[in-house]
Amino acid sequence: MKSHTDPIVLDPEGPDIQGEIARIRERGPVTKVVLPGGVLAWSVTDTAMLKEILSSQVVSKDPRQHWPAFRDGKIGKDFPLLNWVNTWSMFTAYGPDHRRLRAPLVPAFTDRRTAALEPRIKAIAADLVTGLDARTGGGPVDIREHFAYPLPLRVINELMGVPENLVEPLRKCVDGIFDVALSEAEAVANYLSMIGLLQELVAYRRDNPAEDLTSTLIAHADDPATVFSVEELIGTLYLTINAGHETTVDLIDQAVFLLLTHPDHLAAVLDGSLPWADVIEETLRFEPSIAHAPLRYAVSDFVLGDVAIAAGDPILSCPAGANRDPKVYGDSVGTFDPTRTNKGHMAFGHGPHRCPGAPLARLEALVGLPALFQAFPHMKLAVSPDELGTVPGFIANGHNRLPVFLR
Repeated sequence: MKSHTDPIVLDPEGPDIQGEIARIRERGPVTKVVLPGGVLAWSVTDTAMLKEILSSQVVSKDPRQHWPAFRDGKIGKDFPLLNWVNTWSMFTAYGPDHRRLRAPLVPAFTDRRTAALEPRIKAIAADLVTGLDARTGGGPVDIREHFAYPLPLRVINELMGVPENLVEPLRKCVDGIFDVALSEAEAVANYLSMIGLLQELVAYRRDNPAEDLTSTLIAHADDPATVFSVEELIGTLYLTINAGHETTVDLIDQAVFLLLTHPDHLAAVLDGSLPWADVIEETLRFEPSIAHAPLRYAVSDFVLGDVAIAAGDPILSCPAGANRDPKVYGDSVGTFDPTRTNKGHMAFGHGPHRCPGAPLARLEALVGLPALFQAFPHMKLAVSPDELGTVPGFIANGHNRLPVFLR
């Protein structure tokens, strides 16, 4: 029989992410959980504590340096989160290596470069709305599949310069990366398939350079003055397509769902009395696209709150927990309220590893959501909320499907 002091075992399928996080928080701001694969980790749900460690050098994302179990070969290929910790990119780097690997990617996501994409995002959103209009035969339409998914997919593919023949295979691989319930064989096959597709992308862009991120990174890797290996190039593309796609899908998905289930806020945003930006920020707080962000490791012994964390201990950042911290948001923490004055959240992380693609994600939602609701202001859910299901896994936070009646 399990006691109330046993670590909480995270459900790899993630059917009730917020309920599970609430149970974790009840144990304390820093508490032991069991990851898929039986690995023990510290879950940090307290906003101040999470910001403290994410902005310091006391935790690392490099398992090669700072996770003894990984470094010593004790983490096998059957570890369900292996692809989240072993692909070499800025996501799994620490200190100088992280700064070196982040440097070539950041310029692609500046506010100026992002703003330049706005006309193209508007065109893609308009095209998708036209496609939805053609589907209005009276039956339900899955907004996640036919709008929330293809909008960021098309944007990130254009940003990266992905040729048409690789778009659908890469999409299937991204789905698999976020599904931590895959078997070992399925996960390994999916990972190898994705790396192979990215190698194809690099080969294509070497022969056909253009004004895209892949071509820019290739030029960076080929520059003898820079230290940027082909493995790091592939890892950076792997990070970009995974982080820049699924997360924005879930942002749009959750915003649509929350507006459809809060008709007062929907009416306010449609009549202009509630800014779309406020809806987006509250969606990012209330239902962030990444619920748990694996994985970090203690660089040395330290105390967080009243918990002693030992060097090498794995740490699971929990932005969804921090975003519902009652010490920060008060009694209304569990309420979707775009009018709240505190717009802060940790949906994009914090500190050196904060997501560089945040401006692009916000812009895609800021363009896509008004285009959708202005075209279909009377949109309604076609099923009850408890029939929507969730995306597989405990990392991504979205619905399995979002069927609606457009009119």
